Amino acid sequence: MSTILKLVGNHSVESFEAGGVVIEQGGVSGPLFVLIHGEVEVLRDNVRVAKISEPGAVFGEMSVLLGKSHTATVRALKPSSFTLIENPRQFLESSAEASLYVAGLLAARLNALNQYLVDVKQQYEGHDHLDMVDEVLDTLMHHHPRPPGR
Repeated sequence: MSTILKLVGNHSVESFEAGGVVIEQGGVSGPLFVLIHGEVEVLRDNVRVAKISEPGAVFGEMSVLLGKSHTATVRALKPSSFTLIENPRQFLESSAEASLYVAGLLAARLNALNQYLVDVKQQYEGHDHLDMVDEVLDTLMHHHPRPPGR
């Protein structure tokens, strides 16, 4: 069982049928969702960016941590159940283990994105239209926005 599932075992559970929207892009930040079982897709501007079925996957954390609206839609592909963390900031502040788990997920995503951009840059080295990859990499490596509430 995932570490995060053990930490959230005392929180409420919500189920979604296939096609149900768990989180709507642009929606106001709310609870943190932890996948117990099922399968979801993550859509950014109606483009699928991920399909996830791993128990313990966390959704809504970027909105919570950045204090902004949701950056993607999460929709159930199969009947799915989630643990809801109704006060996510309080939960993360009170649990170093949960915060480290979420930080690890975010670090893994950032690492994958960096590797993808490096691969694209290497594959298309010398093509003028990919100068933007340098800009994206520079922004990812050097842009440190001020965290909300600080």
